Amino acid sequence: MASVTFDQATRVYPGATTPSVDKLDLQIEDGEFLVLVGPSGCGKSTSLRMLAGLEEVNSGRILIGDRDVTALSPKERDVAMVFQNYALYPHMTVADNMGFALKISGVDKGEIRKRVEEAADILDLRPYLDRKPKALSGGQRQRVAMGRAIVRSPQVFLMDEPLSNLDAKLRVQTRTQIATLQRRLGTTTVYVTHDQVEAMTMGDRVAVLKDGLLQQVDTPRRMYDHPNNVFVAGFIGSPSMNLIDMDLTDGGVKFGNGVLPVDRATVQGASGNQVTVGIRPEDLVPSTDGQGLPVEVDVVEELGADAYVYGHLAGTTPSATDKPLVARVDGRSVPMKGETVHFTPKKEHVHLFDIESGLRLGE
Repeated sequence: MASVTFDQATRVYPGATTPSVDKLDLQIEDGEFLVLVGPSGCGKSTSLRMLAGLEEVNSGRILIGDRDVTALSPKERDVAMVFQNYALYPHMTVADNMGFALKISGVDKGEIRKRVEEAADILDLRPYLDRKPKALSGGQRQRVAMGRAIVRSPQVFLMDEPLSNLDAKLRVQTRTQIATLQRRLGTTTVYVTHDQVEAMTMGDRVAVLKDGLLQQVDTPRRMYDHPNNVFVAGFIGSPSMNLIDMDLTDGGVKFGNGVLPVDRATVQGASGNQVTVGIRPEDLVPSTDGQGLPVEVDVVEELGADAYVYGHLAGTTPSATDKPLVARVDGRSVPMKGETVHFTPKKEHVHLFDIESGLRLGE
């Protein structure tokens, strides 16, 4: 096991005008489970492939432990990668697939069998060792791919969207298994996903990328409660945070027909006379006195105990590009479609961002 360091690591593809990964600085601790997350094209898979040695590092360097691996081939890095499409050999049994890397490395047959059986016991694959991949379910094939990585006892596990080919129920089940397995083995793991729910539920820390640039790296809870900028605020959380441009006024921020009190020191660095106010759906509370932000209800998603109200500012005509305002309410007391409901925020959970830079204002 070892730590991983990206030191100003940059990747520019031939013919491209901008880097796919731009001066990535990231320290991953020994035994840590770090998740790289972001939208398609943000550079997360490229970063993982740079670490694996599958992509060239144009500038900067990558270290595993104290060893600079920037110029080393993939086989010299002592990492094991789990791919999105399993990459199993269809003509080999499960046992042969899991032990193949050891076989070509010249490991003794008895040692290979021992390691394969140990990994199979960890992953509940013992009954399937003599089967071919075509006789397995998607979840079982993914566990075989993980077993192939485990038997190598690498310093670092690399996982590139390993759950994206699984159905929703199996994805939830398997992500729990992966997180439990990583904590049991204690192997440093770098996991790539576009699914922020996966990122929040699996990682010790989460690193958010956008356009090749690292936006924030933090614990899931810290990132949820203290996003660094508008992008992270809108990306982390499901449904996403409500982000509304509001006017500054005496004593705070204009919020519907009321004023949201804000400390003057918090907004003194704001550009202009507006700020972006961020409020998560669970932090909008229906008002009983007609005060707050008037929202006309478009859709109500009833989930049993809770319901999500999707709407738009009353008195406006929503366009196709407008994001709906979302509030979580009691599932047994939901408004009707077309009704106007006033919402007030929980003041301790309001986020303020500069309208030009998108950066967080205040603590």
